[in-house]
Amino acid sequence: MKTIHILLVLLAVLPFSCNINKNRIEKWKSEIIQTERDFANMAAHKGIPAAFAAYAAADVVLIRNDSLIKGIDGLVHFYGNRPAGNDRVSLTWDPDFADVSLSGDLGYTYGKYHYSVTDSAGNSRSDSGIFHTVWKRQKNGEWKFVWD
Repeated sequence: MKTIHILLVLLAVLPFSCNINKNRIEKWKSEIIQTERDFANMAAHKGIPAAFAAYAAADVVLIRNDSLIKGIDGLVHFYGNRPAGNDRVSLTWDPDFADVSLSGDLGYTYGKYHYSVTDSAGNSRSDSGIFHTVWKRQKNGEWKFVWD
């Protein structure tokens, strides 16, 4: 009889725990989406190098021009030769989708990006495509990207 009471209590509590977990996951997804949007906004207003340095985790890895750039020092070095605020360069993006692990420590986003640049002679080139970002929750609770 005691076992049946325990089972009934567990069955009664289970739906609530599932809803709590679902709510936490949705909250984390919203955090990641907002962080991605804040990241894009900073890139538009303060420049691509500053935004990438601000939102990257210490163990970040980027793939650029068929090469891997590893760590925050590598990222800073890669972007170091680019002007901080250049109105001839534009990078915009917005996440279409986000998901997060059940533990809430890793997540990812993807969506569309558009990059354009105009050289000193006035020649423009642009590129559009799909981005994919992997996010990792830091010890302080912030989301930083570890893969771009």
